[in-house]
Order: sequence, then structure tokens, then C-alpha cells
Amino acid sequence: MTPESKTNNTSNHLANERTFLAWIRTSIGIMAFGFVLVKFSLFLKQLSIVLEKKIVFPGKGYSGISGIILVAMGVLTSLFAYIRYKKIQKQINQNTFQDSSLLLSFLTVFILVMGILLIVYLIESI
Repeated sequence: MTPESKTNNTSNHLANERTFLAWIRTSIGIMAFGFVLVKFSLFLKQLSIVLEKKIVFPGKGYSGISGIILVAMGVLTSLFAYIRYKKIQKQINQNTFQDSSLLLSFLTVFILVMGILLIVYLIESI
């Protein structure tokens, strides 16, 4: 292996690692948003108990379910990011890199669907 190809291989591995860390940050963000949704629904329930009043919640209480789904999706994103990282690491070592957009497509569709559902939920609460 020439010094030039070794440097190129190293930069490819470092780029792969940066991409992996970006996916981890994304998954943490998704989990944090889900956690906030769940805690907010619990906060509203506790607030109604403390005030000893029946507070009418808008919609059917989908924020807790949405939050749990988002946390689960964040966990899955971390898992898929690690699998993708290891797969690309192997491909870089073998000089057989092939682009794969399955994770990107899956996450994009999921975030799009969750966003639409949250918009519908917010519209119903008005």
C-alpha cells in the first residue's frame, strides 16, 4: 500500500466515522423529542390532578404514543447507523464501496409521516 492510498483510506475511515456520529446525534435528537412529548402529556395529567379539575385535553392523547414511537425510532436509528457504519468500514477496507440510501429513505419517510400526524393532531386541538 502506497503512502498516498493509505492517507486516502484513512480519510475515508474518518469520513465514515463522522457520518456515524452525525447519525448518532440525529438519533439522540429524535429520542429527546419523543421524551419531551411523553413528559408533556404526563405533565398535563399531573397538572389536572394537582388543580383538582378535570382538564379537557385536546385530541385523544396521542402525544404519549407519538413520543414513545419517536424514542423507539431514535433507538432504531442508532442501531441502523451502527450497522451501516460497520458495513461501510468493511467496504472501504475491501475497496468495494457501494452507496446505500436505505437508512436515509426509511428515516425520511418516518419523519415525514410523524410530522404529518403531529400536524393533524395540532390542527384537531385548535
